[in-house]
Amino acid sequence: MKHSRTALVGLLALLSLAAVLVWFMPARWAMPWLGPRLGGLRLEQVSGLLWEGAAGRVLSARGEDLGRLTWQLSRRALLGDNQLQLRLQGERADFAGRMAGKAVADAHWTDVQMRIDLELLGNSLALPLGQPRGVVELAARDIQLHGGWPEAMDAQLHWQAAMLQTPRHGELPLGGLQMTLQAANGVIEGHLQDEGDGPLRIDGQLQLSPLARRFTAEAAVRQANSPLQHWLSGLGATDAQGITHINYTGGLAAAMSGGTR
Repeated sequence: MKHSRTALVGLLALLSLAAVLVWFMPARWAMPWLGPRLGGLRLEQVSGLLWEGAAGRVLSARGEDLGRLTWQLSRRALLGDNQLQLRLQGERADFAGRMAGKAVADAHWTDVQMRIDLELLGNSLALPLGQPRGVVELAARDIQLHGGWPEAMDAQLHWQAAMLQTPRHGELPLGGLQMTLQAANGVIEGHLQDEGDGPLRIDGQLQLSPLARRFTAEAAVRQANSPLQHWLSGLGATDAQGITHINYTGGLAAAMSGGTR
């Protein structure tokens, strides 16, 4: 009986020590486990606790310095209930937001504020119309992810100094563009407009889902006989008023139905 009691006391002491270590775990101790789960990002100059810490530098997969990261993680994560607050501050990227959920791919984000220089994404972001350049700002009250896709969303997007790099026409300045984004049941709908004084006039509607995408718009240039006008003429029919009517569909659903631009 005495040996059993001693073993039990020892086990309880070990469990208590483990609980204390987890409760006050330094953030740098978690890096060997967390690093491979960051999608190529690397955290350097890590300080603080796992639950409230900072990284002096966040490096992208290509080695660019994205800025300084701070975070707060609720200890309820030990029970599978993640409550995370992130803040990234850098010259070419900013991010702030709150996440709740048991899995990142099915998380609920709130109060999201993001700014990113699209050059940081390299060629990973490619559109059918060209390679986008400029600075994008996103503000979202709510983003509900399901399998990594926005199941529900309410957001505003601003594309500053928008530009497309095209193989045929080179760099095409578009001016400032803005879009409202709403998502319900996994279908994202957006309304795209120019800011009124750039080289491109556009008013369009966007629809995205995991199976299909559709973009319709009326677009025109503010300066005739420009490379932008020649580029637009390849996207749809242009009427007598110089307005190009764009009607693009793609994705699996469009392929099954034989849909095209």
